Amino acid sequence: MLGKPNGGATALAVDRIIQGDSIEALNALPAACADLVFADPPYNMQLGGELHRPNNTRVHGVDDAWDKFDTFADYDHFTRAWLAAAQRILKPQGALWVIGSYHNIFRVGAALQDLGYWIINDVVWRKTNPMPNFRGTRFANAHETLIWAARSQDARYTFNYDAMKALNDDLQMRSDWLLPICSGAERLKKTDGSKVHATQKPESLLHRVLLASTRPGDVVVDPFFGTGTTGAVAKKLGRHWIGIEREPDYIVEAEARIAAISGPMESDIVSTPSKRDAPRIPFGWLVERGLIVPGEVLFDTRRRHSARVRADGRLIARDITGSIHQVGAHLQGAPSCNGWSFWHVERDTGPVLIDFYRQQLRSELN
Repeated sequence: MLGKPNGGATALAVDRIIQGDSIEALNALPAACADLVFADPPYNMQLGGELHRPNNTRVHGVDDAWDKFDTFADYDHFTRAWLAAAQRILKPQGALWVIGSYHNIFRVGAALQDLGYWIINDVVWRKTNPMPNFRGTRFANAHETLIWAARSQDARYTFNYDAMKALNDDLQMRSDWLLPICSGAERLKKTDGSKVHATQKPESLLHRVLLASTRPGDVVVDPFFGTGTTGAVAKKLGRHWIGIEREPDYIVEAEARIAAISGPMESDIVSTPSKRDAPRIPFGWLVERGLIVPGEVLFDTRRRHSARVRADGRLIARDITGSIHQVGAHLQGAPSCNGWSFWHVERDTGPVLIDFYRQQLRSELN
């Protein structure tokens, strides 16, 4: 059971697979119970005939019955039904990710907007190892598209910006993601060597999605659970999950896969604290604590600008007195300045960025 903040319990059972129709199962869940929905719905691939490689071996594409719809109208009706059901179970600040290909993603996007979702980003998953176009009749399909949408325009959705930046070698994460398809030991296989599921997604993709848009303890619902990639990654990252799946064979594989995971890592490993959530430390506190002494001179990296520290934490420089941000901006002739990353102070070991002392005080508060 999922605990309430006051120590009680809700009726929501988590970390489980519900066997059944995705729309019916979504409608049976309590309203506003999920922080995130991740959906990998049928793509309605509209494949006709068999496809063979140049060596005449058959390409095993997506030809399962669950991916087939008689008409576009049927697919649109199905799409709107599950999206509406997903919107109902999302918390007011919740969000949804849905993945698709050119076969379906544009129809899904239109349905999202018609239902009142607010699209935050579309993300291109560019595959490092896509399947070639064997017939040579069109470009090789080397990407899939994810749409990230908030439940409504006013939703204050979760975005762990700093975690994404850290994941990307301290560069702002872009909306084109270069990741491999699911292959090798990660790909679940039957005893005859064939794939258990034709569209199993790589865990790296779900790792990025969940790390970006959920927090530890959040509830993630996947209405097209398949072989359980969402649940496996959620368990590793300390998120709760609910999977909905109709096919018994997929459920067996998913349960075994998730049960083999030892459990979530420690909370300090899976948490993704944001700089915005960190305690506010006024510059004056550094002066009060004696970390920076009144009268000391602050300077920028190239020592082109300098200012003296007042006892009240303001700076004095030429024709201005103000905060570390105001004085830094004025001296540079800039509209704004982050004083924490601009000003340095001299120490025996050399120049020290004043943000070093801010982080020191923050660590004492945590």
